[in-house]
Amino acid sequence: MKLSEGLTKPIFAALIFVLYGVSFVLFALALKKIDLGLSYAIWAGIGTAAIAMIGYIWFKEPMGPLRIGSIVLIIIGVVGLNVSRGVQ
Repeated sequence: MKLSEGLTKPIFAALIFVLYGVSFVLFALALKKIDLGLSYAIWAGIGTAAIAMIGYIWFKEPMGPLRIGSIVLIIIGVVGLNVSRGVQ
């Protein structure tokens, strides 16, 4: 959204909407194979971690120890949900 400058650049604004649409379609397809709770955790958690990393790499946003630790906890949580999937 930073590249669209508040949705004023049409190409980037259109790209935002197209990619959001693609993500929802892929999420719906994932729901056919994966439990809702697990798929939402993966979608939200990995998406959040990925956006934080993109912000750091592309936009030079600060990445302090708390932010790094939080991303690690998100990834650990998603992995934990995947591992515990078959455990009752």
